[in-house]
Amino acid sequence: MAAPRAGSRPLRSLVALGVLIIGLAVWAFFPNTEHNVKLGLDLQGGTQVILIPHPVQAGKEITDEQLQQTVTILRQRVDSLGVAEAEVTTQGSGAGAAIVVSVPGASPERLVDLVQRTALLDFRPVYTVLPPAPTVAKGVTAGTKPVQAAQLDAAFENAVVALDCTNPTTYSGGTPDDPTLWLGTCSKDGAAKYVLQPAFIKGTNVTSATAALPQNGVGWVVNLGFDSEGASALASASTTLSKLPDCSTGGAAPCNAFAIVLDGVVSSAPRFNEPIIGGTAQIEGNFNAEAANDLANVLKYGALPVTLEAVDITSVSATVGGDQLRAGIIAGLLGLGVVMIYLLLYYRVLGLVAIFSLVIAAGVTYLTFVVMSKSIGLTLTLAGVAGAIVAIGITADSFIVYFERIRDEMRDGRSFRQACESGWIRARRTLLAADFISLLAAVVLYLLSVGGVRGFAFVLGLTTVIDVAVAFLFTYPMTVLLGRSRLLQVGSRWTGLDSQKVGKSSPIGVTETIASRRRKAKESQEEVSS
Repeated sequence: MAAPRAGSRPLRSLVALGVLIIGLAVWAFFPNTEHNVKLGLDLQGGTQVILIPHPVQAGKEITDEQLQQTVTILRQRVDSLGVAEAEVTTQGSGAGAAIVVSVPGASPERLVDLVQRTALLDFRPVYTVLPPAPTVAKGVTAGTKPVQAAQLDAAFENAVVALDCTNPTTYSGGTPDDPTLWLGTCSKDGAAKYVLQPAFIKGTNVTSATAALPQNGVGWVVNLGFDSEGASALASASTTLSKLPDCSTGGAAPCNAFAIVLDGVVSSAPRFNEPIIGGTAQIEGNFNAEAANDLANVLKYGALPVTLEAVDITSVSATVGGDQLRAGIIAGLLGLGVVMIYLLLYYRVLGLVAIFSLVIAAGVTYLTFVVMSKSIGLTLTLAGVAGAIVAIGITADSFIVYFERIRDEMRDGRSFRQACESGWIRARRTLLAADFISLLAAVVLYLLSVGGVRGFAFVLGLTTVIDVAVAFLFTYPMTVLLGRSRLLQVGSRWTGLDSQKVGKSSPIGVTETIASRRRKAKESQEEVSS
C-alpha cells in the first residue's frame, strides 16, 4: 500500500488560483467601468460598407482573381481588429462587382479608412520641398490631384506649383502612384508640397511592419523590415542622399531626405544623415497606438490589386438577435444544471467539488472573455456560445476520470487519502491527453476556417485551456484536502465512498465489515448478560 506524497501542497495551488481570479477581475473591471463581453455581428449588429472596385490603371479590366485577392487582404485587415467575426463577401463579378464588409463594434470612420486604403507604398528621394499653397495664373484652376511625369521638365514643374495642398481633397490619398515616374504630391497633413524622384524601394520589398514606441517614448512609430533587394537599395540610396544638403532649411535641391509615400501621399519625409546598412526603416507621423497598429496591419498584409470606393455605409441590425442569445444561454445553464445534478447524485461529496469546479471554470471563462474583449477585440457569436456549451462536457469528463481513478485505487486497497494522490498521478495523463486532442482540433479548425466556425474553434480552445487550469489548481488540491478529513476517511453512504460504491476490498469496506462484526458481538454479550 503506497504512502501519500509528502510534497503535496494543495493550499499553494488554491492560493495561485485565487491570485489568478483576482488578477483577471482587476483587469476586466478596472480602470474603466466597461465590463461587458462584446457581441458579434449576428447578436448585436454592426457596420456594413459596400465598396466598388476600380482598376489601378485606367482601361484595365478587373479579374475574378483580383477580387478574391482583395477579399483575402481585406479579411486579414479587419481580422487585425481582433477576433471580430467580420464578414467579407463579393457580389457580382468583373466590372459590376461589389465587395461587402460587415464588422461588429467598429466605428464607420475607422473601418472605411482601414479597408479603403490601397496600401501602395514606395520610398522616393526628395528633390525639393515647396510651400503648400498653389501658385497659378489668374483664371487658372489649382490642381487637386498628385501629378506625375517621366522627367523633370517645365510642364511637370508648372503642374506641381499649381497643386493646392491646402485643399483636403488633394492630400486625402487613395490614388496609387507609378513608382517609375516623378511625383508631385502633398504631405498627409497638407503642411508641405513635395517634388519626388522615382522610387528606389517599392512596397513589395517590405517583409515586416510593426507598431512600437520609440526609445524616447514620444508618440508611436511603424518599424519596417525589408528583403535583401530592399535592404541593398536602402543602403545605396542612403549613402548617396546623406551627402546632399538639407533643403528643408532653404538649401539647394536635390535634398538629403527621402519620402515614404503611401497611396500617393507623403506619410513622412525623414533625412538621411548617414548610410543605413541594417535594412530597416521607421515611419513617424504623430501616431497614436490605434493609428500605428492600423497602418502596420495595412502594410503587413500587402497592397490591394484594385482601388476601392465606399459607396454605402450603413448600420446593420443583428442577424440572429437577443432571443437566440438568451436561448443559447438558457441551454448552456440547463446543460450545466443537469451535469451538476448527476455529479451530486453519483459522487455525493466529491460531486460538490465538481460543482464548485464548474462554477469557478464558468467565472474564469467570463472574466477571460471580458479581458479579451477589452484587449484584442474578442467578440462572442452564437457559434462561440455553442463552443462554450460543448466545453461543459469536456470539463465534466475531467472530474469523472479523476474520481473513477480514485475509486479504482481504493479497490486496490489504498485509503481515500492515498487514492487522492496516486489516482491523480494516473488520471492527469488521461486528462492532459484528452484536453490536448481537443485543443489541437480547435487550433486546426481555427487556422483553416473563417467566420462563425473560427469563433467556435477559438472559444472551444480557450475553455479547454481553462479546464486544465481549474483541474490542476482547484479540483485536485480540493480533493486532497477533503481526503485528509475524518468524515471521508471513515466513508458513509453520503460520501459516495461507501463499500457499495467503492467495492468490498477497499479499506472502507474492510472497516465497515469489522465494525459490523464488533457491533454484533456486543449485542450478543448484552443478550447473555441480560
